[in-house]
Amino acid sequence: QVQLVESGGALVQAGGSLRLSCAASGRTFNSTTLGWFRQAPGNERVFVAAISWIGGTTFYAESVKDRFIISRDKDKNTLYLQMNSLKAEDTAVYYCATRDARDGGGYYRIPDLRGYAYWGQGTQVTVSS
Repeated sequence: QVQLVESGGALVQAGGSLRLSCAASGRTFNSTTLGWFRQAPGNERVFVAAISWIGGTTFYAESVKDRFIISRDKDKNTLYLQMNSLKAEDTAVYYCATRDARDGGGYYRIPDLRGYAYWGQGTQVTVSS
């Protein structure tokens, strides 16, 4: 039982930067991977980035590979997404989620949202042009 709360979403100009945070709380936080997904109006929720909790191995969608940086602070149980060189196409609600291979998450590939058991409420990012 994990609770996730995203924050940091805002209205920014194209080319600007923004950092999102995802704070985890609850009885325990033992997921092996944390990820960011986003969903634009009328579109499917898609993978953005992920990071393994212990080793820090990162994964990125091609659309954000050279612009976004995912990181985590294990002492604070917090996940981050540093977004740079923002584009209008980045406008979406951003969600954080947790994946644990021991609980069946490993059946799916890292970018597959079906492998993530717990989700935050989302935070809105709007990039104006």
